[in-house]
Amino acid sequence: MQHRHLIAPSLLACDFSQLREELRAIEKAGAAWAHFDVMDGAFVPNISIGLPILEACRKNTLLTLDVHLMVQNPERYLEQFAAAGADILTIHAEATAHAHRAVQMIKNLGKRAGLAINPGTPIEAFRPLLPDLDLILVMSVNPGFGGQQFIPSSLERLQQAARLRDQLNPQCLLEVDGGVNQKNIHSIALAGADILVAGSAIFSAPSIRENFAALQAKLEGREMLIAPSGTATNESMTLEFTEETS
Repeated sequence: MQHRHLIAPSLLACDFSQLREELRAIEKAGAAWAHFDVMDGAFVPNISIGLPILEACRKNTLLTLDVHLMVQNPERYLEQFAAAGADILTIHAEATAHAHRAVQMIKNLGKRAGLAINPGTPIEAFRPLLPDLDLILVMSVNPGFGGQQFIPSSLERLQQAARLRDQLNPQCLLEVDGGVNQKNIHSIALAGADILVAGSAIFSAPSIRENFAALQAKLEGREMLIAPSGTATNESMTLEFTEETS
């Protein structure tokens, strides 16, 4: 089955004092999704953004809000995050003893359900729930902090996850989060990822638009074109990819 590759800017790396402007900038750059990381200081060693910021995002964008809950016992908060504007709610397999119940709760709230696993968790952890999932997320860094380097073994794990997905639920999207940049994005896509989360690779100099266009070009295996003004341009914003060609 063919999947459309999407780059999902991670709002964890944006300037929250300019949230509305940052959202508009990624929309103008061509993004269709925004990735929203929630950390509780318990499941991961950091605390990040939560419900009020998600509500603010929902009021200021029509982008698909891809909410990644890096929190212990996420089922306690699913209803609130759904009400705050999440389109997709992804929980961690390691964060609850009742992952199936949590997935069913997400579905009952009318949202798309995702399951994430950490770098040390076997890909087989997806198997029991994969038929019920809309998205599986392979972490390519240990969660908790932005700006980390991509773990090279994640490429093989993505290939394994893609094979398992194709066996059990070909409609399910495969997402990768952590260390995605211009140097590795093409290889990551070839390994099977459909949704590629990128933070600092987008929200840094020279500009969101240029960074997004450069990532998209590398994703598609193209070189950037330089306009006479010196602004990087990107002719195509989508890629159709069949895993059998990798």
